[in-house]
Amino acid sequence: MSEPDPDWQLMARLAKGDDQALNALMDRWQERLFHFLCRLTGDAASAADLAQETFVRVYEARHKVRQKGRFSAWLFTIATNLSRNLARWRRRHPTVSLTETAEPDGSPALEDRLGEERPPGARLEKEELCTQVRSAILSLPAPLKETLILFQYQELSYEEIGQALGCSRKIVEMRLYRARKRLRRALAREHLL
Repeated sequence: MSEPDPDWQLMARLAKGDDQALNALMDRWQERLFHFLCRLTGDAASAADLAQETFVRVYEARHKVRQKGRFSAWLFTIATNLSRNLARWRRRHPTVSLTETAEPDGSPALEDRLGEERPPGARLEKEELCTQVRSAILSLPAPLKETLILFQYQELSYEEIGQALGCSRKIVEMRLYRARKRLRRALAREHLL
């Protein structure tokens, strides 16, 4: 018999009125969720807002949700859907940031880190490569991007990704294949591969 999932146990406590269970869930998942959303949106401020909204949705669903699969897949499903909603909203209401001073993961922008000690050239090359890879991932179509990030960065299994995105294991495999192929092409065009 498998061990009970501690996250689902926390959800059961939350449904019974123990609000400290939500704090425990946030402590366990907030950082991973934030980084996942940073990779999806390319924007730390939006990722922070979406992470908070995800936990609001978890709280609102406390009486309705039933344990089905892993908690992480359910949580990332909520976050993915919120990210999709934001992307749709942004397409309808385009804006340009004139004062972006941080990288999507929340770290200071390159201009703000010039005082840091590093070997000449090596750090800049690594940062350029990271920027190109991040840009290539952000340019992927949403289904490919979401699948790749859930697999590569959140380390979910094919089954968990399928559950989170509402698709089959074969679709997950196909999306990963296509995402990797597009990334290789994009990075080859930039002469990074």
